[in-house]
Amino acid sequence: MSGAGADLTRMSAAVLADKLAAREVSSVEVTQAHLDRIADVEHAVHAFLQVSGDAALAVAADVDARRTSGEELHALAGVPIAVKDVVVTKGLETTAGSKILQGWIPPYDATLVEKLKAAGLPILGKTNMDEFAMGSSTEHSAYGNTHNPWDLDRIPGGSGGGSAAAVAAYEAPLAIGTDTGGSIRQPAAVTGTVGVKPTYGGVSRYGLIALASSLDQAGPVTRTVLDSALLHELIGGHDPRDSTSIDEPLPALVAAAREGVSGNLKGVRVGVIRELQGEGYQPGVLARFEESLELLRSAGADIVEVSCPHFTYALAAYYLILPAEASSNLAKFDGMRFGLRVVPEDNPTAERVMSATRGQGFGDEVKRRIILGTYALSAGYYDAYYGSAQKVRTLIQRDFASAFEAADVLVSPTAPTTAFKLGEKLDDPLAMYLNDVATIPANLAGVPGLSLPSGLSDDGLPVGFQVLAPAKADDRLYRVGAALEMMLEQSWEGPLLSRAPELKVAR
Repeated sequence: MSGAGADLTRMSAAVLADKLAAREVSSVEVTQAHLDRIADVEHAVHAFLQVSGDAALAVAADVDARRTSGEELHALAGVPIAVKDVVVTKGLETTAGSKILQGWIPPYDATLVEKLKAAGLPILGKTNMDEFAMGSSTEHSAYGNTHNPWDLDRIPGGSGGGSAAAVAAYEAPLAIGTDTGGSIRQPAAVTGTVGVKPTYGGVSRYGLIALASSLDQAGPVTRTVLDSALLHELIGGHDPRDSTSIDEPLPALVAAAREGVSGNLKGVRVGVIRELQGEGYQPGVLARFEESLELLRSAGADIVEVSCPHFTYALAAYYLILPAEASSNLAKFDGMRFGLRVVPEDNPTAERVMSATRGQGFGDEVKRRIILGTYALSAGYYDAYYGSAQKVRTLIQRDFASAFEAADVLVSPTAPTTAFKLGEKLDDPLAMYLNDVATIPANLAGVPGLSLPSGLSDDGLPVGFQVLAPAKADDRLYRVGAALEMMLEQSWEGPLLSRAPELKVAR
């Protein structure tokens, strides 16, 4: 890649947007620079399942022509983006990381994709993910592992490891992820990027292939807090096609991020969650967390400790509620209407076709969760398992309500450890599930959460700092997150990603 192209891929989306608006650079140049970067490093990272270069360049050329004609455009018009493969895209293969949907070309766009297209963002392609978003490492994709740009032998988080890796590897300035139990925030933590789970219902779920309908939420994956705010404002808002969509305007997210850069948090009450630290957390993770707290204190924030006692049961409740909803949502993949169909040679009845299709089309983790969810919903065990888990969910929501009486935002490490080695936890599902221990409570309660890089652990790998806010108060995430990001980058003398090892490029 040329020096000029390399510079374009290192710029934040906000900087690119300003340069595009000033016509210092064209969208075709910016998009081509990122496609060149993908060509250079994708062999090592495997962040994408499909790259739609021609379509992206066509959109970029159209944006350039409209800008030249004087048309008023969205602030992010011409800035390219990557989209997680669980989000439906018209005319572009969408697989949810599963063989059962291999070759499926959707006839419509998700609402958030409609918004991206209407605003003129070239879509670079679809990113890799754990099958149907079930996983914490992107090792459960039917199409191979994604690798962490910080260390190619390590996981990039999951289920949205492809989106996080694409942003961390400078293959895309922006990406869309989805977060059911931490699948935006945990990958952000282990790749040194910024990831935001909006308030449940704050971004339309229409056109998202459902995993767990009461938990799923799409959101931004970026390299800066301001970039996340810009993308969040674009994709957020009410959608009448989504019955869970909040029929209220979004808070002023970009304004909150810009306010945070002032570094003034005087009077902001920051609650440290007692239950989300200590045993099981890597020492380097806790050290960076404490350092970030000191920076918030120096900016005028009041640091208080809060207790959320039922968070201890969040992991167990989540892994009953999610499989139960997944077993229902995935029933539609039966080999009858769309996607893969496997027809047995002997006596191919409908039941045998469904069994053969699901047997070959679903991976081990998906089968594991379907079986668990079906069991939890069965007549003899519904009250003991699924019903009890929903009661715990209510207690967790009450914990949040109580904590937000004492604090404006809550904070914790995003993940208990840094990125582990590929294959290290594949044979131990319970160990894998523990990576989401700090992120799951937000999904159970529907509150928004943001993860930003807080430094490197003792092993030289990125650590994430999580900020949580009350439902519909997403602007608080951006004010506090932007302030902390600014102070951290001052101490590092630049973005954390600038300290990542350079990837070897293909020649």
